[in-house]
Amino acid sequence: MTPPIERPNVLPLEGEIDLHVSPRIAASLNALIKEKPTQLVVDLSQVSYIDSSGLAVLIEGMQNVNGYGGLFALAGLQEGVRPIFEIARLDQVFRIFPDVDAALAVA
Repeated sequence: MTPPIERPNVLPLEGEIDLHVSPRIAASLNALIKEKPTQLVVDLSQVSYIDSSGLAVLIEGMQNVNGYGGLFALAGLQEGVRPIFEIARLDQVFRIFPDVDAALAVA
């Protein structure tokens, strides 16, 4: 498998996002947000699970980006992850796209 292409303002995540991983994701997200990109996309296509701490990090990121007028989007939710967003009704809060290209095309 070829490694993903590095793209500015795209944060690719993978594996299980839980209480142990969330602080590192928050740090990565905050480093990107500090640059105030007009658009920030979190690529969840390789994420198999996310818990409430991971959701909280994404919500905070979205609020920070929205706060300065940027666009925050999620891309590539897997079938096992999507219900977690739906149960919490976060599918109605986040801008969710099928893939990174679709999210980037919106800008």
